[in-house]
Amino acid sequence: MHNPAATILIVDDKLTNRKLLEALLRPEGYLTQCAADGAQALALIAQHAPDLILLDIIMPGMDGYQVATLLKADPATSGIPIIMITARIDRDSRLAGLTAGAEDFLTKPVDRAELWLRVRNLLRLKTMGDLLKNHGAILEQQVQARTADLQRFRSAMDATADAIFLLSRRSMRFVEVNATACTMLGHERDALLGMGPADIGLVPLDRMDAECDAIIAGGGDELIETLVQRKDGSLLQVEMHQQAQRFDSDWIIVCVLRDITERKEAQQRLHHMAHYDALTGLPNRTLFFETLKKTVNQAADSGWQVAVLFIDLDQFKTVNDTLGHAIGDELLHQLGDRLVQCVRIRDTVGRMGGDEFALILMLQEGQQAAVLVANKIREVLRVPFILRGYEGGLTASIGITLYPDDALDPETLIRYADTAMYRAKHAGRDTYRFFTQQMNAEVSHRLTLEMALRRALEHDEFVLHYQPKVNIKSGRIAGLEALLRWNRPQHGLVPPQEFIQVLEESGLIVPVGSWVIATACKQIGHWMRGAIGPMQVAVNVSGRQFVEGDLDGDVLKALRDNGIEADLLELELTESSLMVNTERTIATLHNLKQHGVQISIDDFGTGYSSLAYLRRFPINKLKIDIAFIRDVTTNPDDAALTLAIIRMAHSLKLEVIAEGVETEAQLAYLRRNCCDQMQGHYFSKPLAMAELEQLLHEDKRLADGHGEADPPQTVLLVADDAPLLTSLQRLLRHDGYRILTARSAQQGFDLLALHQVQVVLCEQHMAGMSGTLFLNRVKDLYPETFRLILAAHADLEVIMDGVNRGAIDRFYTTPWDKKVLHDNIHEAFRHRRVLLNLPPEHGDACDVRLPH
Repeated sequence: MHNPAATILIVDDKLTNRKLLEALLRPEGYLTQCAADGAQALALIAQHAPDLILLDIIMPGMDGYQVATLLKADPATSGIPIIMITARIDRDSRLAGLTAGAEDFLTKPVDRAELWLRVRNLLRLKTMGDLLKNHGAILEQQVQARTADLQRFRSAMDATADAIFLLSRRSMRFVEVNATACTMLGHERDALLGMGPADIGLVPLDRMDAECDAIIAGGGDELIETLVQRKDGSLLQVEMHQQAQRFDSDWIIVCVLRDITERKEAQQRLHHMAHYDALTGLPNRTLFFETLKKTVNQAADSGWQVAVLFIDLDQFKTVNDTLGHAIGDELLHQLGDRLVQCVRIRDTVGRMGGDEFALILMLQEGQQAAVLVANKIREVLRVPFILRGYEGGLTASIGITLYPDDALDPETLIRYADTAMYRAKHAGRDTYRFFTQQMNAEVSHRLTLEMALRRALEHDEFVLHYQPKVNIKSGRIAGLEALLRWNRPQHGLVPPQEFIQVLEESGLIVPVGSWVIATACKQIGHWMRGAIGPMQVAVNVSGRQFVEGDLDGDVLKALRDNGIEADLLELELTESSLMVNTERTIATLHNLKQHGVQISIDDFGTGYSSLAYLRRFPINKLKIDIAFIRDVTTNPDDAALTLAIIRMAHSLKLEVIAEGVETEAQLAYLRRNCCDQMQGHYFSKPLAMAELEQLLHEDKRLADGHGEADPPQTVLLVADDAPLLTSLQRLLRHDGYRILTARSAQQGFDLLALHQVQVVLCEQHMAGMSGTLFLNRVKDLYPETFRLILAAHADLEVIMDGVNRGAIDRFYTTPWDKKVLHDNIHEAFRHRRVLLNLPPEHGDACDVRLPH
């Protein structure tokens, strides 16, 4: 069947031939074009290629062979069929035409039927050729597209960080792998393509069929963590995902492996960080708790006891503050190693945080085993630690609780061990304590008290009482100390000793301390603008206010808000609080001192008494602790320390305040030894506001204590035998002496403090204290006195010992000669004056200060 739309180009130099051929072809519906020569034909073909060419061989210029040769040489026209027309067709002409590229020949005159058949057949062949050519091109394009898709697929596979394996279910061999798979397993690609899952350790050989069928059935969607074997034999942790895809008559199983080595290592690191202490490598609180839970469960099954030891280092903060945190960390690291050496392999050592450690001990031998471990820990801590050139031992406080005796659950066991540890610390440190239910009651009470104190701060239950400080020389009030009191609902006024320590330990002392400063400054401002006038007030400051609070900010704000002069506020600090974060404390105090705030050291002599810190800190006053004042008139050691503090302070241009003065004798002793101020119940107890303001308005003062300008010669007679005292008074009544009598050693000490006594006469046998002991103390307290004693012959050994120690200047045994005694007392006054070369006493000795 011919193509009616085909275009046929007729090339002939004779017009008649061209027209004849057109006429023959027109009935068949062909479109025709005509060209008179070869050049014209080529031009028409270049413009529009025909479907077939009828080409005359003999033409002027360019014959048919040349035209055919040119057309077949051009790929664009080589496919056009050519029928050559000639008047004579022989073998040579035919060969020349075929050589030029002609497909067929016609002889002139052209037969119409033959023309149609040859044209139709060639057009059919051309159509088939075009179809084949186009199909080939399509196939080529498809192959190229498939090749490009495969290349992109491989590129995508190679670009992923996961290893991809394509497994043929039929052959059970990998038919494709990516570059990551080769790198992951260490095999070349060709080597992997000859392997199957069993060869890389994914699936045992005897289970391969079942595993593949399960995946094809839809069971491979989940992620599986497994191991694969590398070429070198090493195992690699991977995460595997598998999925089956139908491909023609085979199933392809896509297996994706992801190397999870880094993830597992990261998980292990995170697990270690979450469960082990970074500094010591010991289990942390979390892991310790989990271990204790398991241990308790095991103990419940085995019937064993479990001991939990809670360990807290004593004074570790001092190490950190003085040597630095780096050395503190090194100390904790070494401590962890030592604790591990103190227990068995089955026991556990953990770090609970800071300088707190804990132990879990499985006890088969009873609680005595826990005691042995506690003592072993104390011993290893005493062995010096070598810390970057520093060397020193440590002590620790240890609390012990037992399962099942004390508690059954881990939380309570740990809490009870912690409670017992604090009891050990309060017992003096470097010891251990077992938990008791009494401790639990005390802890419960403390927690209740702490909660009540928090409410007290929120509900303004705190008040200030004030105790006057008095200038000993003038007798007038020189200032006040603000003392915190708690007006607790349903309880009344709570003594400070019941709650101050809880404020310190809980940290509430910081906000409460800020409140005290603000309240005291507000009261100073109120007095300053009222009838009372300027009044200096001292407030107590805790070491935690330096570290955790903003002490200088609180003070300066309170001064500014109330418009008062800085020197009207005095801060009292204990010696121990000065040692907390020393550099920051010094900077804070210097800043406040520059603004004019007064600084005093409270309870001086009970802590880190040191000339070094007196020089470093900007101090104005020292307060002698009540512990020294209480027995200052009877205890030579307390008296010596008190005198030393007064003289040292004055040499440093510091004022001295004695606190806890309760008797006239104590005041007289302090006055005689030039103490500047006193504070205590002898003058006034701490007062609420109404009572205090009444006392201030009354201008209460100390009684004048200067005495006579030239005190008389004074003799003190001490005996608990009343007739003896009377007899001695009669003996001396006409000599002009001032005679003081005491019925006990204590009365004697008070009179010595109150009066300037030159001669002391006592009897040996007195209730409460012997005469020799009394005179021995008098010698230390008042070495300038002349001391005599009345004794029996049986007391000679004791008396001679007193003489040898210088406590007794003269002794008399019964019966004594009254005249000799009388004359010796008279001689004692003269001897004392000559021996001491004392001038007449005039003026005030306290006006004389040691040179600075």
